[in-house]
Amino acid sequence: SKNRRLRQKRAISERQLTRYFVDHRKVRVVGGQGGEGGHSFYSEPRKVFGGPDGGNGGDGGHVILKADQQLKSLSSVLPFYQGFHGERGGSKNCYGANGAYVYVKVPVGTLVKEDGKVVADLTQHGEEYVAAYGGAGGKGNRFFLSNENRAPTLFTPGEPGQERVLHLELKTTAHAGLVGFPNAGKSSLLRAISNAKPAVAAYPFTTLNPHVGIVHYQDYEQVAVADIPGLIKGAHQNRGLGMAFLRHIERCRFLLYVVDLSVSQPWIQLQDLKYELEQYKKGLSERPCVVIGNKIDLAQSRINLPLLKEEIADRVIALSALTGDNLEELLLHLRELYDTYVKTEQSRGQRPVKW
Repeated sequence: SKNRRLRQKRAISERQLTRYFVDHRKVRVVGGQGGEGGHSFYSEPRKVFGGPDGGNGGDGGHVILKADQQLKSLSSVLPFYQGFHGERGGSKNCYGANGAYVYVKVPVGTLVKEDGKVVADLTQHGEEYVAAYGGAGGKGNRFFLSNENRAPTLFTPGEPGQERVLHLELKTTAHAGLVGFPNAGKSSLLRAISNAKPAVAAYPFTTLNPHVGIVHYQDYEQVAVADIPGLIKGAHQNRGLGMAFLRHIERCRFLLYVVDLSVSQPWIQLQDLKYELEQYKKGLSERPCVVIGNKIDLAQSRINLPLLKEEIADRVIALSALTGDNLEELLLHLRELYDTYVKTEQSRGQRPVKW
């Protein structure tokens, strides 16, 4: 049964992650309306003018975003949420019931923006953010009793709930990010090392959504590798998919630079990639990394490989995503990077991201 569970888990994680990996959603949230105040007069035999006894209305329910580590994408978030309304106040000074809260589950790592400003960043499992407050309940006529007015008929309606339009963004919390220019072979590589199956073709265009591939190791550890939309020169000035791409790279713990070895002077690709990252956010290009020289099956690549190794200090792993040549070395090194990350997080008292 363990195998069956694993198979199921694998099937669903693959299906969900690759096809539905959504990284931003616009959502309108409206808090529940407060209930109106009660308006009644107390009356029983021998006590005809018992005075006002309408209770207050209940408050409307809030809409609350809640981070949940089970979720990996924003695909389940609907475009509209409405809190439950408060109930009307009753007689005999009974208060109306408060409206129930509506909880919207979002993945850990969701940014909440309003008018372009970040209003919340949900980075911990279980963290909550009130997206829209419910309206206050109205006052029943009992509330308006005074010496001047012994039989108030006045009561107030409940207030409407807060209404907002929020933009949710998910910064991919994969362990490793594949960084490379279009056509370097990132999608093919992701497909080769994991069970993700992005659409692949020789276009100098680029994957539009980040695809996450899960690499399964024998001891059931899983390393998540995100193929992040292709970088082009000038991305930090928001050319191409620019910022959208760079947003995702921020959360990756280590980077896999993919360069096309068959192009002349492949080290220039690496310099350009690192420059783009550094321009976007200082220190990004210093993350732990490995350089993957792809397309080693081509003759030109074999000539370029020693030249690349001379030019750069980082470790180079030459492989072919197409033929599967030398993938093992990458998988072993990927696991080393992951284990180091887990140890570092634990020594700092943090919880490493697990998939």
